[in-house]
Amino acid sequence: MILGIMQPYFFPHLGYFDLIHRSDRWIVFDKVKYIRHGWINRNRIHHPDEGWQYIVVPLKKHASHTNICDIQINEDLDWKGKLIGQLQHYKKASNRFLETIEVVQDCLESDEQSLSRLNASILDKMCAHLGIEFKYQFLSEMKLELEPVAGPGDWALNISAALGASGYVNPSGGEELFDAAQFKHRGINLEIRDIPPMSYESAPYEFIPRLSIIDLLMWNSPEAIHDYLDQYRQSKGQVDGCGG
Repeated sequence: MILGIMQPYFFPHLGYFDLIHRSDRWIVFDKVKYIRHGWINRNRIHHPDEGWQYIVVPLKKHASHTNICDIQINEDLDWKGKLIGQLQHYKKASNRFLETIEVVQDCLESDEQSLSRLNASILDKMCAHLGIEFKYQFLSEMKLELEPVAGPGDWALNISAALGASGYVNPSGGEELFDAAQFKHRGINLEIRDIPPMSYESAPYEFIPRLSIIDLLMWNSPEAIHDYLDQYRQSKGQVDGCGG
């Protein structure tokens, strides 16, 4: 079993879906402290004039030590209406606007107050749209007996060991957190993945890599995106913990 463990991102870019596609089982890593200015409550799409802009989920006030699983959405603000409004400029340029806006609206149908659960629901619906299997659990709901965590890299190692995983996948941005020798010692293959950004025509806008999956779907069919992910699904990562 290949395991993926990530914080629940909001409409993430394609690399996140590559990890899901490569995994057999997914753990929503929500039992750690929420960090501001990350990708859990925001992402990027094209700006109607130039460059990019954020799409954001507003949050209720919370203490700085609050875990992701306890972060609540501020529904006093019409953030869903604002997000849909931010997508309207695609209508004149995108050949897949109607299909994509329908998928986004479906993702936002949830009245979930938990940011973690909303993001997991969005990922589930997006994966279904892309034809990707997504079997997930929330770490906060699992009664795992884990060994003590001495550093950030120990979470993945200890969870993988507790679940009997044969492999673990992670994006290249977190490579420095892991000790490949420790994974190898536990018989777990450590795979660091960094697939090339999917290039596509986005005229009249400048192509910007690694925007939200929403932008990717405005210009590409779910089948084309799935085929792109398939090209890299069995490729080896940059770090191999135990070979083979």
